[in-house]
Amino acid sequence: MEPTPGAATFKTSANAYDLFMGRYSKPLSIQFADFAGVTSDQVVLDVGCGPGALTRVLVSRLGEASVSAFDPSEQFVAECKMACPGVDVRVGRAEAIPFGDATFDIALAQLVLHFVSDPHAAAIELRRVIRPGGLVAACVWDFDGGMQMLRHFWDAALAVDESAPDEASFMRRIGEISALFAAAGMEDVKETTLQVTVPYDDFEELWAGFLAGVGPAGSYCLSLEPEQRSMLRDELFRRVGEPSGAFELSATARSVSAITPSD
Repeated sequence: MEPTPGAATFKTSANAYDLFMGRYSKPLSIQFADFAGVTSDQVVLDVGCGPGALTRVLVSRLGEASVSAFDPSEQFVAECKMACPGVDVRVGRAEAIPFGDATFDIALAQLVLHFVSDPHAAAIELRRVIRPGGLVAACVWDFDGGMQMLRHFWDAALAVDESAPDEASFMRRIGEISALFAAAGMEDVKETTLQVTVPYDDFEELWAGFLAGVGPAGSYCLSLEPEQRSMLRDELFRRVGEPSGAFELSATARSVSAITPSD
């Protein structure tokens, strides 16, 4: 089972990830845990945990003994274990979750489903590891326009290189995750949006995130020849409003929850 094209581009350090995406995923984690109703007396699985942004939020609410996590990146698994030493963190993929049947009350997949190779298999696996009447929740960025950082980048890339890829091809339509969960036999499907706003000291801080080579955007950026990369930088600078100092970008995540059948 091969990963989606962008999944392999997250084999990087936690520091690089935080420079690029962690500044978004950390505040999103709090809202996402609220959306899923994570409070207390629950056993929760963090699906595709990365270096542990959501894992740390779950631990703060439930304690390490009530949280498990996994990620396909061995480096991210190591980082997550360091951040949360009492959490059971394993190497694994959403299409073959490395935990037993009906083990958890809640499974949370934050910014994961657009990188799995087989979304339907992942949805079936999410249902499998949740106890009857438990909850599965997932969120992905709204790449069509709600995730300003990535939307500006790919629009700039396409202006410079008409053959540039675009992350919006994965899980881009409203209702797609809802339909995925319903097809997997889950019930009471609910969909909403969560929004975060992220500050940057200046444009160079934004650009440094892409130069860290994280994700499809960073990987594409580093693949360019210096002249073309410079053109991309200039175009991105124009598209974010040519800021002379501090500025902010917003990001919207489409979030879906569903209940596993109780019988």
